[in-house]
Amino acid sequence: MAYWLIKTDPSDYSWQDLERDGTVDWTGVRNFQARNFLNQMQTGEFVLVYHAQEDREIVGIAEVAELAKQDETDEDEKWVSVKLKHLKPVGRTLGLEEIRNTAGLSIMPLVEQPRLSVSQVTPAQWEAIMKYTKTT
Repeated sequence: MAYWLIKTDPSDYSWQDLERDGTVDWTGVRNFQARNFLNQMQTGEFVLVYHAQEDREIVGIAEVAELAKQDETDEDEKWVSVKLKHLKPVGRTLGLEEIRNTAGLSIMPLVEQPRLSVSQVTPAQWEAIMKYTKTT
């Protein structure tokens, strides 16, 4: 099983919006590396939801509900989306500064490739994040 992190601007679509909606087609990704990650996602894999911009913190956990498909918002037909399902908020949010200053997490693409909106999370990083966020 792979683990993932997606970034969202909460003024566009927030964790609270996903809680309300239950599921969402994750559209609008326009980066080739991020698109490749969307294509690799498998149903049932877990996804950390990270609020970018002002909050800059991991706020919740979603699940891949459907495999990648054509992004309906893309007129060029070269971008994909996945359906995400709300699972639960983290026990406590985990901010970017804490991630930057934590061994093992400081090398995450979130830190090293800050413009990347979809990235992989290693199993060890996932476990550490679950520990630090007090999420069970």
